[in-house]
Amino acid sequence: MRDFDDIRADFPILSDEYAYLDNAATTQKPQAVLDAVERYYKSENANPLRGLYDLSVLATERYESARAAAARFIGADPHEIVFTRNATESLNLVSYSYAASVLREGDEILVAVSEHHSNMLPWQNAARLTGAVISYIECSRDGVITPDDIERRITNKTRIIAIAQVSNVIGRVNDIRAIAELAHAHNAVIVCDGAQSVPHMAVDVKQLGVDFLAFSGHKMLAPMGIGVLYGRRELLESMPPFLYGGEMIEHVTLCGATYAEVPHKFEAGTVNAGAAAGLEAAIGYMTDIGMDRIEARERELTRYMMERMQAIEHINIIGSADPDEHVGIVTFTVDGVHPHDIAEIMNSDRVCVRAGHHCAQPLMKFIGYPSTARASLCFYNTEADIDRFIESLSGLRKKMGY
Repeated sequence: MRDFDDIRADFPILSDEYAYLDNAATTQKPQAVLDAVERYYKSENANPLRGLYDLSVLATERYESARAAAARFIGADPHEIVFTRNATESLNLVSYSYAASVLREGDEILVAVSEHHSNMLPWQNAARLTGAVISYIECSRDGVITPDDIERRITNKTRIIAIAQVSNVIGRVNDIRAIAELAHAHNAVIVCDGAQSVPHMAVDVKQLGVDFLAFSGHKMLAPMGIGVLYGRRELLESMPPFLYGGEMIEHVTLCGATYAEVPHKFEAGTVNAGAAAGLEAAIGYMTDIGMDRIEARERELTRYMMERMQAIEHINIIGSADPDEHVGIVTFTVDGVHPHDIAEIMNSDRVCVRAGHHCAQPLMKFIGYPSTARASLCFYNTEADIDRFIESLSGLRKKMGY
């Protein structure tokens, strides 16, 4: 079994020159992923799904192999995996295709106030298009949303519940299985944003009971430009296409068309086969390490970071004081220092953190912070990365003249 110091060496961009702590935004790529993408374009590239010649058949095999890998990774069937550009596009697909076709005036969509904009704006748009009404589920200041909170808001008019498994701001895990059971008891579907959960813990869509799950490849070591939408097959089959054009059809006439079977009816045009090859390599890489080991290592690093932060005066950690309730995400403020200044000063110290509203402005307003800084971890980070972060954090106020 490889130790994590050895694993870190697989990532060419990582070095001792800086500490990369913006993994919730995007992760770095191991050599295995870079090799897979290069191999595809050097020796396997053709337009998948279209040609009968050997190279096109090979490209198709690579693309469908990646789909099968993504399905295995989350406990789904390959027919239930739609490739998109990212989690944002996946959620928009559900909004435009599923929601717009089933919602009626007066129907309700429940959305957690803690959601990333990508799991909020599509539902606002769906409500505008259909006359449905959005009802927001509030969380505690620690980011907690309980099944009881859902039960108090759900009604016989609720058709969709949209909620993330893990908050991208606070890092809190929601009880998706219990929320899914409530949704189904009221004949509603649950749409889960898995962008911050799938890369960091074992996720099984059948065990969770979700109807849709979205996640992005670039947040789990894969290239940018490849995302995944899981949808229960019977729902996908009932939905109209999201985009129209090449490859998503069976037959076209001047009067109309019949569409390909799922998932291909949702993948119009030339697909991103190179990124799909990288996604399959990333899934294989993470599977070889073991999602249980990845989760345990990131919890260990989060605990180390928070314990050191809690020992510094004037540092305010947003959310729970328990490191196990942060899933590698530690959002914070520093008394008297604007978050943008935090990020700029840390950048000069060769520490990469995120500052701003983290694409979650309603949540930030709800918890009373217009802007924060965020450090987010991945299993390839080290205690040395955190030590560099802490050293920079400790000197922030002094550098600002306090």
